[in-house]
Amino acid sequence: MELLLVEDNSMLGQAVEIGLSERQFQVQWVRTGAAAISELNRTHYEAVVLDLGLPDLDGTRVLSSIRKKGLTLPVLVLTARDQSAEIVKQLDNGADDYMIKPFDMNELAARLRALVRRQRGYASPELTVGEIVLDDVNHTVAVQGHSIDLSRREFELLKALMGAPGRVQSRDKLESVVFQNETQVESNALEVHVHNLRKKLGHKEWIQTIRGIGYRLQCD
Repeated sequence: MELLLVEDNSMLGQAVEIGLSERQFQVQWVRTGAAAISELNRTHYEAVVLDLGLPDLDGTRVLSSIRKKGLTLPVLVLTARDQSAEIVKQLDNGADDYMIKPFDMNELAARLRALVRRQRGYASPELTVGEIVLDDVNHTVAVQGHSIDLSRREFELLKALMGAPGRVQSRDKLESVVFQNETQVESNALEVHVHNLRKKLGHKEWIQTIRGIGYRLQCD
């Protein structure tokens, strides 16, 4: 999960970056509002963790800019401002969630996973398609009750396919999920991961190739 962290405090920013990275997030950390807006203009992220007390632009202005651009990705405000009026203001301004510092890292990670799940259109952390069960919290996959080991890229690929079973997922969309913001990607890299995933699932026909378009998961 690709995440943009906007936090000017070096110690806290580093702690959040490390803590979320240990919990399977891919974190890009910036320290100013201007840098956050620049990142969002050129890179796809699945969620934003936004501090309000930034050195250049207040986080409120950053949030307003995100929504005025039509970006719908979840934004979680993480701040020391604990007044009820401030919480209401930010939620009405377009924030999806609000946490007050100090905070628990596990709770932050859980809230982010919940926000992204709903953004993707499913509410449960456990996805089940046919005989495949994917647990997004524990990062596990089981087929017919037997656990299988997947790489991070294979896990993200399977999760994307399971999020829309029976529907074709374009190559571009799957590549953006699997390789996120990587710039050096081989032209056949997606095919390699699809091939490896088919082998690990043990049912090669489950992931179907739709020539010229992409792939779909069809387990029934």
